[in-house]
Amino acid sequence: MRSTMKYRYAGLVLAFTVILPVACAPAFAAQDGPSAAPTGDPGATLLPPLPLRLGKDNPCTEPSQETATGAAWSQTALGLARAQRISQGAGVTVAVVDTGVAAGVPSLAGRVTAVGGAGEDCVGHGTFAAGLIAAAPEKGSGITGIAPKAAIVALRGTDDRGVPSPALVALGIRTAADRGAQVIYVGHTLRTGMAELTAAVAHATERDALVVAPAAPDAVPKEELGPNNVMPKGPYWPAAVPGVLAVVDFGPNGVRQASAPPAHEPDLSAPGSSMVSAGPGGSGHYIGSGASLAAAGTAGAAALVRAYQPELTAAEVTRKLLATAYPADTPRLDPYAALSLVPEQNKPQYAEAVPAHLPEPADPGPLNRGLAIAGGGLMVVLLVGALAVVLPRGRARGWMPPGRRPEDASAGQ
Repeated sequence: MRSTMKYRYAGLVLAFTVILPVACAPAFAAQDGPSAAPTGDPGATLLPPLPLRLGKDNPCTEPSQETATGAAWSQTALGLARAQRISQGAGVTVAVVDTGVAAGVPSLAGRVTAVGGAGEDCVGHGTFAAGLIAAAPEKGSGITGIAPKAAIVALRGTDDRGVPSPALVALGIRTAADRGAQVIYVGHTLRTGMAELTAAVAHATERDALVVAPAAPDAVPKEELGPNNVMPKGPYWPAAVPGVLAVVDFGPNGVRQASAPPAHEPDLSAPGSSMVSAGPGGSGHYIGSGASLAAAGTAGAAALVRAYQPELTAAEVTRKLLATAYPADTPRLDPYAALSLVPEQNKPQYAEAVPAHLPEPADPGPLNRGLAIAGGGLMVVLLVGALAVVLPRGRARGWMPPGRRPEDASAGQ
């Protein structure tokens, strides 16, 4: 993180905090889950839930007909208004290795390059993540991505139903690095594929690309649950690969939902619950939750830093995001701090102070002798002065004690 983070639920998305996350939606249903209703806020916008995967016979996710007119809570929590005055990600390319990024999304217009069939997004998850990373603000809506001037390159890491595979994700990471992406976002977790995903991340690292991935699944399919429906605890790939920035989510109240799948050794946490972003086509919005969405926001923050300080390597960007994060059990992303603060380890190292060399003290002998002579002379002067006063007066009294005169002595004889 952060218990002291300033969460202000802006505009019409105040009621989003009570909308059920996608992790609680029925078994990866596309659109058959009910829209969430607000609790007493008649002005809240009802947004459809974001699907994570589609069932075999489910139709593709359609564009949302609902638009969020206010800002999302996550935008305020991350201090985007201040951070975007410093950097908006211009000149940085972020790869989205996910379900694809749909064409026809106004907030991403002109900034998406699709590789292969990644220009279509039947599920909508990749488009949603790309919006969290780089959506530009639109008239009539307060929703914006973290790096609204970054470019997106879309690559497939799943099939058209949203099911990821190690081969597709590894190929997506390699291709993204070869195409010059400075930040590579992976939208899904995998329980297998350690070897090929580790090799793919190494390939990206050699090309100075920063890989960001979720440290927990957004939801766990029934077939992957353990005995008694116990959720697995990881590791999850590629987040568990050394060098990957592994991210977990938290909600508007600063904590993860108790029903969320357990995370495996996250490096960083970021807003990921009740997130609002673009749907697959059109200007409408969806709402979703999960670590994958927290990772998308972190990828956007990395783009801000890489645009503002292009001289930093991918490893240095990671260290800066971690060093400026708000301290918590899992440090919390703070884009504004990453752009404006200098971590302790990055501060200039000043040379160790050299102790002053004072000259050796002079021999005190002559000084002491001089003081003794001066003191003796002063005593002589004082004695002479005293005698000059006492002797005349003594002679005048005939050396009699004070108060007696010489005639008094003669009278007594």
